[in-house]
Amino acid sequence: MMTTEIQFVKIATSDALTTYIHNKIDPLATKYPWLIKAQVFIKKLNDPKGKTCSCEIEMSLPGPRIYASSIEENYEVAVKNTISDIEKQLKKRKESMTSH
Repeated sequence: MMTTEIQFVKIATSDALTTYIHNKIDPLATKYPWLIKAQVFIKKLNDPKGKTCSCEIEMSLPGPRIYASSIEENYEVAVKNTISDIEKQLKKRKESMTSH
């Protein structure tokens, strides 16, 4: 079973955002049972242009780790985009694992 660590950097922890992240990440553990751990970093950036919400995710699994990040105007969009990138990488990894 995959463990998920969520860290809020320079912002207060949010139960709603934590639940949202779990709802998005947990299905990946079902789809890819070889996942070991997900580390999620939610950060507040100082960007005068407005995109201040950052999400970084690092996945531990057999072989090299997978990493993705995105910076958006709100945290939900940043989380969604980052998980989308992670899922693309997981699909590629799964294809390379099954072809050998």
